[in-house]
Amino acid sequence: MEWTGYLRPLEHEVAEPITYFARVGDEAVRLNDWLGQTIRITFLKEKACCHCGRKIKKTYNNGYCFPCFRDLAENDLCIVKPHLCHYHEGTCRDDAFGDQHCMVPHYVYLALSSDVKVGITRKTNAFKRWVDQGAVAAVPIAEVPTRKAAGELELHLSQYIADKTDWRKMLKNEVAERDLWQVREEIREKVPEMFLPYWLEKTQMYRFTYPQLDRPEKMKSLGLDKQEEITGRLVGIKAQYLLLDHGVFHMRKHTGYKVTLAV
Repeated sequence: MEWTGYLRPLEHEVAEPITYFARVGDEAVRLNDWLGQTIRITFLKEKACCHCGRKIKKTYNNGYCFPCFRDLAENDLCIVKPHLCHYHEGTCRDDAFGDQHCMVPHYVYLALSSDVKVGITRKTNAFKRWVDQGAVAAVPIAEVPTRKAAGELELHLSQYIADKTDWRKMLKNEVAERDLWQVREEIREKVPEMFLPYWLEKTQMYRFTYPQLDRPEKMKSLGLDKQEEITGRLVGIKAQYLLLDHGVFHMRKHTGYKVTLAV
């Protein structure tokens, strides 16, 4: 079987294990069904912006043309550094985007992927965020009214706990033996007084398992800019990665690439 179209990031449904879908053009290919099978991804030497659709030679920020990267609110610096949100200064690139994505309740959370990390996510986007990071467990610790406030608390807590994931360890399932409940109690002492009203006294632990038969022999990153065709046995799926027997392929990084996916 094969499908042809422009790649989009992996989509998923929360299940045991996570159910993954590859977006190839208008098709949603259920990947769990192909575990253990040989897959082939062939680059057709064409790229298109994931927002405006125009043909481009180079993508920016995982799938955008340069004008969309430069102008769209979702590509502003404050997306990766939310404490720098400038919505209230009247300089947001798109007020409607800010209203929908930034001026809404956000969780500050602890997640366990390679080790414990602190992060933020829109309350309505939490499961997607945790799965995209390859978390095996996550617990919200605070619910704040805006993205900027969440980013400020995250920035403060990142002095005491990491805010990054080691993707190689995450994919190898080399997960630190840490008790998120215990870390939560320890980190509470570090929360500034102004954020204490947002602390979640009652919260819940969420756990995730991923479809995985094995792990790659080598944790080598595979990319279509270096080779036009990637073939391998699909041994697992985690975060935004396809785990092949000889390396890993990051789907989000190839957003906008026109490919044929064959099984």
